[in-house]
Amino acid sequence: MAFDPVTNYIFVNNQNEVSIMYGVTDPSILSRMVVNESGMPQCFTWSRRENKWFRFWSALKEQCDYYNHCGPNSNCNLYRSDVFECTCLPGYEPKYPREWYLRDGSGGCKRKLGMSTCQNREVFTKVARVKVPDTSVTHVDMSLDLNECEIKCLSNCSCIAYTSAYSESNSGIGCLTYHGDLMDTRTYTYAGQDLYVRVNVAELDLHAKNGSLGKKKIVAIVIGSSVAILLLVALVYWFYRRKIKISISTFTSSTFLDVSLSGKDQDGNRRNTDLPLFDFSTIAAATNNFSIKNKLGEGGFGSVYKGVLPNGQEIAIKRLSKYSGQGIGEFKNEVTLTAKLQHRNLVSIVGCCIEAEEKMLVYEYVPNKSLDFFIFNETKRTLLDWNKRFEIICGIARGILYLHQDSRLRIIHRDLKASNVLLDSALNPKISDFGMARIFGGEQIEGNTNRVVGTYGYMSPEYAMEGLFSIKSDVYSFGVLLVEIITGIKNSGFHLEDCDSSNLIGHVWDLWREGKAMEIVDKSMWEESSHASIHEMLRCVHIGLLCVQEQATDRPTMSSVVFMLGNDNPLPSPKQPAFIGKIRSNKNGDTKRTVTTKGGSSFNDLTISMFHGR
Repeated sequence: MAFDPVTNYIFVNNQNEVSIMYGVTDPSILSRMVVNESGMPQCFTWSRRENKWFRFWSALKEQCDYYNHCGPNSNCNLYRSDVFECTCLPGYEPKYPREWYLRDGSGGCKRKLGMSTCQNREVFTKVARVKVPDTSVTHVDMSLDLNECEIKCLSNCSCIAYTSAYSESNSGIGCLTYHGDLMDTRTYTYAGQDLYVRVNVAELDLHAKNGSLGKKKIVAIVIGSSVAILLLVALVYWFYRRKIKISISTFTSSTFLDVSLSGKDQDGNRRNTDLPLFDFSTIAAATNNFSIKNKLGEGGFGSVYKGVLPNGQEIAIKRLSKYSGQGIGEFKNEVTLTAKLQHRNLVSIVGCCIEAEEKMLVYEYVPNKSLDFFIFNETKRTLLDWNKRFEIICGIARGILYLHQDSRLRIIHRDLKASNVLLDSALNPKISDFGMARIFGGEQIEGNTNRVVGTYGYMSPEYAMEGLFSIKSDVYSFGVLLVEIITGIKNSGFHLEDCDSSNLIGHVWDLWREGKAMEIVDKSMWEESSHASIHEMLRCVHIGLLCVQEQATDRPTMSSVVFMLGNDNPLPSPKQPAFIGKIRSNKNGDTKRTVTTKGGSSFNDLTISMFHGR
């Protein structure tokens, strides 16, 4: 914890209590400390000038600090940076091997088949230097030492582990026994406690056997070391010359081409346990070795290619560039989320490929590219009349509603934009690109991040400036996208002659207040517009302005948006949207850009090159 000059902290850890207290050295400063829904301590101070609380400190967290990061019966070890941080405790194995292979440890571990803990051949094995598991399923007996604790645990079939009742030492004072899944265990480099996990003696025999075999292998390697070194050098040189990519996958695509993308776990819940893993050679063959003729597009993440599998299925391959900034975490996030989500307005995933430095996502082929290819093109936009655009708007809204409310998971997309909406052969919209999406659990309604990702022009003010995101962040992005579909104009890079607004939303707001909203509607739709369609256009502009309100609480939910799109009930009046920019000329003819905030203040010559959430 980084201390600051205006506060002091007192940590108490004794037989009666464990607590932390803090005080403010300057009595004129009002402050408060909270623990948010993610378990992160945060400190706020009160601004008398702004009449609101400001966060000036929050604890930085490691992956293993998040509760139950690796699921039940597992251990989180952040110091294994070269491999997956999650490992199963002795006697356990991954509950969902495929997700575990993709570095998703949330499913945790289960007892190995045949390794019962209620037989006569059982012992305890030590797991050293750990934060002991959650104590919600424990019994405490302060009169027993560790030796007596072991005997007590061994005599009870429901007892699966034990440890000392005191965290300050492993001297054997007190007995803490566990009688359920071991939740939220992590390893420390020093300190921590020793946890004793109950295992079948066959498990230890297996380890001993492997250790004996390992010694024999070491002897053999030492004897033939000179020959092995020469052979290794030759092989390395040959591999380098042929540029052989060594696969980290033990499965090939042919095994899984005809396997279902979903299954059920022991609790009856659907999971993507059989997601196909393709090898690199299969993808290369499907795309004619990534031929330029098969290339569909390119972006900051990499390139997209069209391909055909041996069974004739058309696919789209998203080949991530090594410079894209999308690591294994974002890749795994997109794979697992897209596989678990099933909706007609979301793109479907067919499989993935992870081989050496190659990371590729295999999607269903959507023939009509993305929405921006149509609405921002002078010729292509004429193919989308108002009826089709309205269907696209409603389809996108239903897709987002599914993410926020109707799916088994509550998901915030965080990167909704025209280029991430694909159009199928019937021009039906399909939301894509879930690499930056976040899952909310339970009743969680808001999250925050130190790494703000997304696209300028679509990000809500609280997310762009403070790193706070919620379902209302997606609502803001949808509002921008809605206005772009109606106008055929990009919000970012907006410029019109005789217009003092520096972005599309500001210009629409000005025309709306003046009763001239139809002037901003795409002129390619004017000729065939009926009175009813004009009413729908103006109503959609109204809904778009409601979605881009500065305060998240003023924006509707997606369920309300879908309802408003489907009826003619009166709509509330929108307030001034966020990020209203003006371009003004001074007496010398120079232009100056100002961005006006809700309070009426302004910032001149505002430029943004990179966002960092606080």
